[in-house]
Amino acid sequence: MTTPLFDASAFLRSCTQHPGVYRMFSAEQQLLYIGKAKNLKNRLSSYFKSTINAPKTAALVAKIASIELTVTANETEALLLEQTLIKQWRPPYNILLRDDKSYPYVLLSDNSFPRLGMHRGSKKHNGRYFGPYPSAGAIKESLSVLQKAFKVRQCEDSFYNNRSRPCLQYQIKRCKAPCVGLVEHDEYAEDVRHSVMFLEGRSNALTDELTQSMEQAAQALDFEKAASIRDQIALLRRVQDQQSMEGGHGNVDIIAANVSPGGASVHVISVRDGRVLGSNNFFPQVAIEEDSADVLAAFTAQYYLSHKDRDFPDELIVTSEHSDWPAIAAAIAQQCGKNINIRYRVRGTRARWQQLAMTNAEQALLARLANRTQMTARFTALAKALDLAEAPEHLECFDISHSSGEATVASCVVFGPEGPRKSDYRTYNIEGVTAGDDYAAMRQVLHRRLSSALENNGKLPDVLLVDGGKGQLNMAREVFAELNISQILLLGVAKGVTRKAGFETLYINDTATELNLPEHSPALHLIQQIRDEAHRFAITGHRARRGKTRRTSVLEGIAGVGPKRRRELLKYFGGLQELSRASVEEIAKTPGISKTLAESIYSALHNA
Repeated sequence: MTTPLFDASAFLRSCTQHPGVYRMFSAEQQLLYIGKAKNLKNRLSSYFKSTINAPKTAALVAKIASIELTVTANETEALLLEQTLIKQWRPPYNILLRDDKSYPYVLLSDNSFPRLGMHRGSKKHNGRYFGPYPSAGAIKESLSVLQKAFKVRQCEDSFYNNRSRPCLQYQIKRCKAPCVGLVEHDEYAEDVRHSVMFLEGRSNALTDELTQSMEQAAQALDFEKAASIRDQIALLRRVQDQQSMEGGHGNVDIIAANVSPGGASVHVISVRDGRVLGSNNFFPQVAIEEDSADVLAAFTAQYYLSHKDRDFPDELIVTSEHSDWPAIAAAIAQQCGKNINIRYRVRGTRARWQQLAMTNAEQALLARLANRTQMTARFTALAKALDLAEAPEHLECFDISHSSGEATVASCVVFGPEGPRKSDYRTYNIEGVTAGDDYAAMRQVLHRRLSSALENNGKLPDVLLVDGGKGQLNMAREVFAELNISQILLLGVAKGVTRKAGFETLYINDTATELNLPEHSPALHLIQQIRDEAHRFAITGHRARRGKTRRTSVLEGIAGVGPKRRRELLKYFGGLQELSRASVEEIAKTPGISKTLAESIYSALHNA
């Protein structure tokens, strides 16, 4: 049986759901395909279904040995970056995307009921042209938005002139059927005018005008019209995002580092002439106690000073302050003859590039830590550290979360040699204990989990971890004694005196048996990862329960967002759903919302 080149299931478990660009490589590191996605995990999952009907896709999937991701702030940025990379590398499986010499335009015909459509070639048709656009895909997306928002027809004149009844586009609310007289000329002309405003780039003025119309309709109690305009505003807001992958200037490298107990990652984005050309992930070997600033400085020095023929930027944007930056800049100037301005505090487009680099460094490290090969090695190391005959197959970790005793929730996360088994994760609402009594909460959740497994012949863990010190461990031992459980290894994870990662004290089965693993131990890294995941999942469950109990809008829990600002936000975006899709920059455009407050709102919406 042939071993597959790529472990898709392990990759997809750790894949982000953010928008971005993915690059597929063969075993020989040949770039096979570049694509973009609104949701990377969903898009990549479609390649690895049990049945693939398209021969091209099947041939591509058979050759995939690795996939690299670049996360972007939104789908528009992913599209721009995808086109840049395809033009640069021309991967074999992107061959169907032609690099046309003539750029496409949007043509608004001069008919009584004008048509919007894509046009290539000479401008021989009567009408108004908008563009050029960088690609046909960009035009198709714009036309799709306009068709949904304003319902201006996009059918060919030959089709339009021979209709006797409305077509499917009318039935699905993508056209107002001017072909059979179902829309007045003035109403249609107003839709055309709004479409022109959008194509001219006057989106802010357009949304302001529509917002006023929506309020007037609501005041006139015409709620159906107000709802229709609200949907138009929502569509337009979605495409008004800032182009942080384009729109800058100069030759710039952006470097971000991320460090966790399991390792470190560095992400480098290269910008030339204001265009993002691509990005790379690096995974340097570092000591666990080093922080991200030290890793960043050490990497930067080696990255530039070890290659005199490297394409040096004029400006280097970093994500942490460090005392070595002046020395590194001087060394590069002396050895390589290139003066580089190293900056940490940046604004505008450069700040967005900086944030994207940080996001990609975090995502790359998360994916690496969840890598199946590395996870298997960690399980083997854990078996050796705990003196087990063989590596455990089923680990469970429990943690407690609450806010001053309110809405207490316990989490149970499950790990196997392949990584997190999220389908087996569980949260438990804790009831009947004194508020803030974590020991009683831990006792309750362990008793519920283990007694249920015993009664229903469910699977018990090989190793059970509790996040806490001796008190939590003793509580777990009492539950084991009550249920007559002896086959499970009990592991207590207590933070050290400094409470820093790498200094944990482990208790095996009882408080008398301590184990202190070296901070570079893969077994300790696995324990830290499981503990952190249990903590994250407990907080998520607690916030969900607390929010349901309070039955209030998530906006009400944000400091600085009172009733007036809530109204402005909901009015500006047309609803909470569209607000939750907005970036920090978009939120900051709302009247009365500063950049700092926008960051707080974004964080609350995405971490609630």
